This record gives sequence, structure tokens and C-alpha cells, in this order.
Amino acid sequence: MQLPRLVDAALDRLVVPGYSRLGYAARRAGWDTLRAGSLDGRTVLVTGASGGLGAATARGLAALGARVELVVRDRGRGEQAAAALRAEHPDATVDVAECDVSSLADVRRYAAEVRAREAAVHGLVHNAGVMPPERTETAEGHELALATHVLGPFLLTRELRPVLRAGASPTSPSRVVFVSSGGMYTASLPTEDPEFRTGTYSGGAAYARTKRMQVVLAELLADDLAGDGIVVHSMHPGWADTPGVASSMPAFRRVTAPLLRTDEQGADTAVWLQAAAEAGHSTGVFWHDRAPRPTHWLPRGAETAPARAALWTLCVDATGGPA
Repeated sequence: MQLPRLVDAALDRLVVPGYSRLGYAARRAGWDTLRAGSLDGRTVLVTGASGGLGAATARGLAALGARVELVVRDRGRGEQAAAALRAEHPDATVDVAECDVSSLADVRRYAAEVRAREAAVHGLVHNAGVMPPERTETAEGHELALATHVLGPFLLTRELRPVLRAGASPTSPSRVVFVSSGGMYTASLPTEDPEFRTGTYSGGAAYARTKRMQVVLAELLADDLAGDGIVVHSMHPGWADTPGVASSMPAFRRVTAPLLRTDEQGADTAVWLQAAAEAGHSTGVFWHDRAPRPTHWLPRGAETAPARAALWTLCVDATGGPA
């Protein structure tokens, strides 16, 4: 039986029960099981797929029949993840491709390779993430969290537009999914200093505000790609016990360890957004545990139109693409 809407909303607003494995367990009782073979014939690219949520997302997609490409910075770790996936799903088709999403030059190279070898791509999951302990710039001069979470995904999505368009059909759109974070609720959209050049740098703050930017960017890209049969969504996985949490937030992990979700539980909604019919009937929605969620706790926190336009301009100017 599906969880009553008011109870579900209460779990979400209270955070601790909703984001933990308790919330996942309470909600999943009412979910339909994703059908094996539902992604047969579909190719999905997953960034940051050498471990954690990315690897779990790839496993979930492969279990449904998708051909999955693990997009990784470290080929050795990617090959290990691919071998583990094949051992679990012997019939799966899994490829590994190198790409540093924080490098715009590398994103362009990788996207050109994909366009040259793929007639169509049906799904793209932006999962690659970082939480820098100190402010770090890429070779192109962009703050690392911004480059990894926002600029690289923006460029990759637009560079892959032709093959994503080719993968769309009237009954089954291509799907782009941003793996954001519930931490984005603690941040507003930065407009004055998106590169975090001033003030005291905090990796946690940089992470939260770029995750906020991802949610807004998903809405903007949804509008931009609407005419191409491509839907764009964002989601957050709740509190999952990933290698990134262990390395970047050890104190948080120690306190919350009994409540943390498995990688598979955290990745469930990203997989569902690639496979479920409901997700193909909408675009620009923020999801958690297979349900739409508000993007702000308070209505007055909503971004202004100029702030949203400034984010789009930032992405276009930084990537040198057409408006």
C-alpha cells in the first residue's frame, strides 16, 4: 500500500526519517517493481560510475537491460567497477570511457567521440561529484565543484544533444538526470560570486550551492531541450553510505551510520527516472524516493528570473556555447 501523501511529506520535511534508510523502507512498500527488460535496447551514460552511487546506478540500469557506459576519470577503477557489474549481471553490456567532467576540454573530446560512434543515446546521468577541502581551480580557471557539478554537465548535455535527440521517440523520450543532494536546501543560488573567489571557502558550502545550481539548471535545460524529445530531471538520493561521504564527511558518517542508506537505495530514484513511464511524462522536476519534491522549504526562497538567467549566462559564457 502506498504511503499516505501527508505522511510522506512529513517524512520529507523532518529530514532525518525521510532521508535515511527508514524513509526508504517506509516508501518502497508502495512502489511497483521495475520490469526486467524495460530498458532493453537503450544506451545510458553514467558519470562518476567507478564507485558509490554511480556504480549502483549503473548496476540498476544494467539489471533492467540497458547498455551502460561508465564514464570515469580513472580507467583502472572504471574497469574494476565494470568487472564487478558483469560478474553480477553476466548478460549485461557494459563499456568504460574516460572523461574528467571538470575539464571542459575533456568533455568536448569525450562528447565528440560519443557522437562519432553512437547513432543514439537514450539516457545520461550526471552523477560525478566532489567536495574539495580547499578552493581548487581547474586548468581552465574554474572552481572545482562548480566545474564538476554545473559547467561540465551543462556542456556535456548540450554537446550530446544530437545523439540524445536521435534516441528519443514520441512514446519514449531520452532522459537526462542530475544527481543533486538534499544539502541544496541549505543554499541559495549564488549570483554575485559563483566561482567562490571571495570570502572563506568551505567545501561543504561549495557543494551545497552547486547542488542548488544543478536543480535550477535542470529546470532551465528542460525548457531548452523540450522540443527535442528530451526530458531533464534532478533528484537527491537521501543519506547514502558512499565512499564520498566516508572521505569528505567522516564525522557525519560516524553519527548517522545506523541510518545511512545503501548505495542501491540511494541510486534507486536515478534508475527509476530512466525507466519509469511517469518520468517520461514530465520534465524539469526535482525527485526523491520516486516522488516530486519542492525545491524550496519556503516559497519565498524561490529564485528570481534574473538569478535564473544569470546562471544560464554563466554556463553559456564559461563553455563558449550558443545562448
